[in-house]
Amino acid sequence: MRYGYWLPVFGGWLRNVPDEGMEASWAYVRRLAQRSEAIGFDVTLIAELNLNDIKGPDAPSLDAWSTAAALAAVTERLELMVAVRPTFHLPALLAKQAANIDRISGGRLTINVVSSWWAGEAKQYGVGFDQHDARYARTEEWLAVVSGMWAQPCFSFAGKYYRVEDAVLEPKPLATPRPTVYAGGESEAAKELIARACDAYLMHGDPPERIATKVADMGARRARHDLPPLQFGVAGYVICRDSEAAAQREVARITDVRQSAAGYANYQDWVANTQLEQQVSLEDYSVSNRGLRAVLVGTAEQIAARIRAFEQAGVDLLLLQFSPQLEEMERFAAEVLAFQNRFARTSTV
Repeated sequence: MRYGYWLPVFGGWLRNVPDEGMEASWAYVRRLAQRSEAIGFDVTLIAELNLNDIKGPDAPSLDAWSTAAALAAVTERLELMVAVRPTFHLPALLAKQAANIDRISGGRLTINVVSSWWAGEAKQYGVGFDQHDARYARTEEWLAVVSGMWAQPCFSFAGKYYRVEDAVLEPKPLATPRPTVYAGGESEAAKELIARACDAYLMHGDPPERIATKVADMGARRARHDLPPLQFGVAGYVICRDSEAAAQREVARITDVRQSAAGYANYQDWVANTQLEQQVSLEDYSVSNRGLRAVLVGTAEQIAARIRAFEQAGVDLLLLQFSPQLEEMERFAAEVLAFQNRFARTSTV
């Protein structure tokens, strides 16, 4: 299992808790990224939104790509998985930008392709907003251009959405034939695109048994295209405490939707513009990416057992959220990862 985390570019993950003690600032995310390498984390996912969908559209949020470039220069081992939305980036130009950041990092850049869902944000920033399946048709062309620019010495493409002619991109990324392309989605259009055009499938939080079904489904879709197996990642929100009762008290605190939630209007926008397999409750909404459904909640021993269940379900990567991020990541490393290591040693004796 690899361990990743969401970089807190929005100043936290809890829509009902205004101040989580982790401001959306370069100073905080630099400190977090550098410390995460030292305590055993492998990946950070840098989300891309120009508005803050956690704390409300008026709250600060960090730009994904300039933050990734800065982190590339001040980290040594951490994989930088940067979210990118095709409607906000011309593919040939993004391919150039990403290749340069990859070189700065020494080959540690990957991308998470996200087909935009926030119509209000697009309108504010003057960007066109396609309907759901059209977004995925655009994304497929976008990926073809980016991959071609990264792999070929001179690349041309003519499609419905994009056109490039005899384009040269040098230097190319260090990874061949391209950096890993992650993507998530629950609609048929999303799953079919990911199966044939991406390298890894990212899922919202869900119990291991439900994740196992998704892994089997996507594995079968992938096999029909005669491509290497997909990697699988799952989002989860971690609450590690000395007792299960203490962990459940924290769950109750952070899911109290009677408190004012500045992002609620944009939550309604998100639900209207996505196609999810499950109805999302207000409790799910309280923590982004359905993180509580993974149930990484309890004592270190309970969470470690849950992680082993995800491994058995076919998961390669956990993308975790914590609050406050730095302190709780330290606890996770000291208690959960340490427990995992002890369990691995005893099970091989």
